[in-house]
Amino acid sequence: MPNSVNTNVGAMVALQNLNSTNAELVTTQARINTGKRVSSAKDNGAIWAIAQNQRSTANSLNAVKESLQRGQSTVDVAISAGETISELLLQMKEKSLAASDTTLDTASRTALNDDFVSLRDQITKAVENAVFNGANMVEASGTTVEALANADATSVITVAAQDLSLAGIGVGATDSINTQSDAEAMIATINSAIEDVSSKLSKLGTGSKSLGSHLNFVMKLQDTLEAGVGNLVDADLAKESAKLQALQTKQQLGIQALSIANQSSSILLGLFR
Repeated sequence: MPNSVNTNVGAMVALQNLNSTNAELVTTQARINTGKRVSSAKDNGAIWAIAQNQRSTANSLNAVKESLQRGQSTVDVAISAGETISELLLQMKEKSLAASDTTLDTASRTALNDDFVSLRDQITKAVENAVFNGANMVEASGTTVEALANADATSVITVAAQDLSLAGIGVGATDSINTQSDAEAMIATINSAIEDVSSKLSKLGTGSKSLGSHLNFVMKLQDTLEAGVGNLVDADLAKESAKLQALQTKQQLGIQALSIANQSSSILLGLFR
């Protein structure tokens, strides 16, 4: 290679190396600043696309969780109402048994009947107030819960409504224990109603448990997806920190090498003295 003031090959090589080091330094600093090895499509198109798809699924699961939680709350409100109704029926049976006693006087029978009627009407109030987010699962023609089960909305978990109204459990809206014979007949009616309510509560309880179990699964699935995305795109900050130190040193050496290369042309002046 001839000695020339027009073409300084050493300087060009030193500049190329310095530019390469500066580019690596920018990339490393970006990874440290963002905490990500792949923060945009230009870093690694394939990995970025895979990560975006997984992020989409993970974010969609937020809607699934909300749907499951809303459904579970609706069912739990229905269960609370059902348990209240079951307790009221037990008290109504007690009043009916007491009123079936042939030795009761009129005042006592009237008092028992008043209590019975009050308990009967409380069942109606419990059914009417068992509402969550506008849905009532225990009224006649109640709302059936259909909660989302996956991120594509192609599957749902269904919990059927259970009619716990007076008519739904076989108790008349005007039933009473005014007489000994009415009270005696009412015992069988209340026993049947207690069995019916217990069966329907069992179905609601199973539905609530299903919603809760699937909610736990969805939460774990979302955590797993987010961890998977992290494995794909997150930077190893310890590694990047060590690389940053090395590149900064390399940058300083590159600047010195370029300075030395630029001085080589001035050495030629000594030939003309």
